[in-house]
Amino acid sequence: MPYDPSAFPPFAVTVDLVVLTVRKDALYALVVRRGEPPYQGRWALPGGFVRDDEDLESAAGRELTEETGLRSQALEDQDAGAHLEQLATYGAPQRDPRMRVVSVAYLVLAPDLPSPIAGGDARSARWAATDALLEAADGADREAEEQHVPLAFDHGEILRDGVERARSKIEYSSLATAFCPAEFTVGELRRVYEAVWGVALDPRNFHRKVTGTPGFLVPTGGTTTRQGGRPAQLFRAGGATLLNPPMLRPEV
Repeated sequence: MPYDPSAFPPFAVTVDLVVLTVRKDALYALVVRRGEPPYQGRWALPGGFVRDDEDLESAAGRELTEETGLRSQALEDQDAGAHLEQLATYGAPQRDPRMRVVSVAYLVLAPDLPSPIAGGDARSARWAATDALLEAADGADREAEEQHVPLAFDHGEILRDGVERARSKIEYSSLATAFCPAEFTVGELRRVYEAVWGVALDPRNFHRKVTGTPGFLVPTGGTTTRQGGRPAQLFRAGGATLLNPPMLRPEV
């Protein structure tokens, strides 16, 4: 059958970013307040339309910088300690009221990200606890406060998928170290697991598991007292990227 352009309605491609970090011993996501319709004034994930002259990752980096002032090291340098991966593609026909829009979502994990500065078509930007954002997406019985209004578009679904990806992958991979500085203690790594999973873990059992896989953590030879108490041994992520046996997420 010959190609007939009139048979296909116009559509656009966008990128959306699930940017996660650990702050105050909890998992936080980057959100922006939309300054334009649709959903003007609602919180959303950073992202936007892909231009004709750019690839998907370039569009993701540009939108992140324009809307939040953050320049993701994960998008610029895969060796910088942060983590970037393509999450999923979302293409429900009615997901955007303007036209048919297909979105490619990215997951970005990084430590010590600064406070964002809004720009572009974002009125403001902030870090928000993922638990509160996901409760709003579930329609939890809360007062209609600003922070509990569901995210715009289908961004609640995209956020949920990103959080679940992070939660599941730290069971068997070194992904949790993307939330840590270049050198970290086992206690600091455990607090990352606790923040992402939302549960308390036994310190001794955790230490045994993460140090039991050869090459998973490598001692740096240094110590630190930044967490208080006696000096704690410092480690860095090693060449082994798989945790064997996996550390299964506790049931809650």
